[in-house]
Amino acid sequence: MKTTIEQLPESAQENEDYHSIARKRLKVCHLSMTLETGGLERLLVDYGRFHDSSKFELSFIALERIGHPAQELRESGFQIDQIGLSKIGKLTGMKRLAQLFREHKIDILHTHNTYPQFYGAFGAKFAKVPVVINSQHGRGCGPNRKSVWQFRLANHLTTKVVGVSEDATKLCQNQNRSNAAKMTCIWNGIDLERFRFRGPHDSLSAISVGRLSPEKDYATLLRATKIVLESYPEFQLMLIGDGQERQQLEELTNELGMKSNVTFLGERSDVHDLLATAGFFVSSSTTEGISLTLLEAMAVGLPIVTTAVGGSPEIVVPDNTGKLVPPRSPDQLAQEIIAMIEERAVWPEIGRAARERVEEHFNIRTMIRQYEELYSELYEQRND
Repeated sequence: MKTTIEQLPESAQENEDYHSIARKRLKVCHLSMTLETGGLERLLVDYGRFHDSSKFELSFIALERIGHPAQELRESGFQIDQIGLSKIGKLTGMKRLAQLFREHKIDILHTHNTYPQFYGAFGAKFAKVPVVINSQHGRGCGPNRKSVWQFRLANHLTTKVVGVSEDATKLCQNQNRSNAAKMTCIWNGIDLERFRFRGPHDSLSAISVGRLSPEKDYATLLRATKIVLESYPEFQLMLIGDGQERQQLEELTNELGMKSNVTFLGERSDVHDLLATAGFFVSSSTTEGISLTLLEAMAVGLPIVTTAVGGSPEIVVPDNTGKLVPPRSPDQLAQEIIAMIEERAVWPEIGRAARERVEEHFNIRTMIRQYEELYSELYEQRND
């Protein structure tokens, strides 16, 4: 006669429950603000590419706009949904999220940054999703009181908060001390196969990649470049990216008389190849979580000169993989760029050390395995 689980001793039932969980293919939904072009969205595509499909089934929801990353994920067979929160309203948006979570029978909701966490956590509560994880990709939970309030409220409904850097994690803990024990750190990673080692180019040039927006502070980089040109007039700077400040930055470049030394390349799909045309990478950002562009440059094998903000000091090791400088200081940034130029003979050695550090600590596959271990652990503990 066949024995049912109800007829097993309690210890055997617990063992059966455990193995049932182990066999279950957990349904994980990633919720983000958008699925347009951007660093976070690139990460979400990589989740799709490198997740363990034998253990996890992924789907993706964007609160607002979708673009190429959504199309790429859809073409790979993933379910993509778009809420249109600004059009349908906040309460309706929460209800729609709850409906989708129920329809897709979501086991784990993984939200990205504070706004998706806030709406996703309440939607998950309505839908009785067992586990809610939030990743904070910037420095802390946000720039204003509203963000902090939303973060604190959502954390009551969130199982675990993950900062992408130790710096981000500490800031989040300070912003919500009562839930600090829920917070941990998993470093962001990149696809090392897309950014293979090339080494620094033997030319007096630097490259920077990022949005042309206020937090990247490219005005400081341009003013630093003007100082560098006094000692090295042949120095070239390439800027990859576009954004709201492009026109005024181009105007500043002309005012400083550097039109022949600074090239604005705009948005590009061949970043890997362009990185390999530069001697080193430079960043003047005033805030970072874990900069993916910084990791990509290191993976290619470029020495780094960057501001010591956010998670950047966790990536760059001074006198080994690059140089760290205070933000908003053209003079000090210029000084370190000149110091890097004067170390031109050892750029290949610095570049190899940079690649090795990314391989050891910032591989996308390692990052995703760490998240998947967290998924399984939290799901198994959900009724404890």
